[in-house]
Amino acid sequence: MDSKREERYTYEDVKKTADWLLSKTKHRPKIAIICGSGLGGLADLLKDQVAFEYSKIPNFPQSTVVGHAGRLVFGNLSGAPCVVMQGRFHMYEGYPLWKVTFPVRIFHLLGVETLIVTNAAGGLNPDYKVGDIMVIRDHINMPGFAGQNPLMGPNDERFGARFPAMSDAYDQDVRKLAHTVASEMGCSGCVREGVYVALGGPNYETIAECRFLQRLGADAVGMSTVPEVIVARHCGIRVFGFSLITNKAILDYETKEKANHAEVLEASRQSARTLEKLVSLMVQRIERNNNVA
Repeated sequence: MDSKREERYTYEDVKKTADWLLSKTKHRPKIAIICGSGLGGLADLLKDQVAFEYSKIPNFPQSTVVGHAGRLVFGNLSGAPCVVMQGRFHMYEGYPLWKVTFPVRIFHLLGVETLIVTNAAGGLNPDYKVGDIMVIRDHINMPGFAGQNPLMGPNDERFGARFPAMSDAYDQDVRKLAHTVASEMGCSGCVREGVYVALGGPNYETIAECRFLQRLGADAVGMSTVPEVIVARHCGIRVFGFSLITNKAILDYETKEKANHAEVLEASRQSARTLEKLVSLMVQRIERNNNVA
C-alpha cells in the first residue's frame, strides 16, 4: 500500500505540469471541456489554437482508445478562453483512477472554473433514441460501490475537503441553460435529462446488467465521466455534462443485435455537429454571464 501511495501524483507534481503548460501558452482558460468518443471535433472550433500532444506533456497519461485523438488544445471558443481534451483516460486502459483524473486537477491549477464533460453512452431509458443528447442530472458510480474512487488515499486539503458532497454534482443553473439554448436552436425535442451510470468496462453490458441498471433508475450507461466529475467537485469546479446516446442498450434475449465501438463512433459523427453547436452557444452564454457577474 505504501509503495502505491508513493506513486501517486502530489500537489507539487500537478503544479509542475500546470506551470509547464502556462509557460507554453498565453491562454488562461476558465472553461475546460473533456471530449468523449467521436466528439473531439469540439477542439477544431477553437480560435487561436495552441495544441499539445499528450505524449509531450510532463506526467500526462496517454489515450489508447480509437476515437480519442490524444491532444490538449487551448484557444477561444465563442469568445471564451477554453482548454479541450481530445480524448480522455479510462480505468479499463489499465490506469488507476488517480491518474485518469490527473488532468482535472491540472485544470484546477490553471484557473478553470467550469468543466463540461461529454461522453458517448448507451440508452437504457426506453424513450431514448440514438442521436438524443442527455443532459446529465445525476450519476451512479458503480465502481465506487466496489471501492474504486479517485479520491482514495491521502487527501491534500489544497485540492479540497476529505469528504466532498455530490448531491449537487451537476450544476442546476447550467442544466437549465442547456435546455434554454436547445430550445433556441430548435433541437429541444432530442435533448433529454437523466441519470448516467458508470461501469468499469471495457466490455459492453449483459442483458441482465442492463435490466438491473434500469431498475436502479439509470437512463444511460457508459464507462467514463464519473471519476472526472468527482475530482472536479472535490476541487470546487462547477460541472455540467452531456451524454450522446449512440446505441440502445440490449434488453431482449431474442434479439441478434450487439453493441460495438464502430457503431458508437459512427453515431457520434452523425450527431456531433448538433452537440458542438449546443456546447459552443452554452460556452458563449456562460462567458457572458460570468462577465456580468
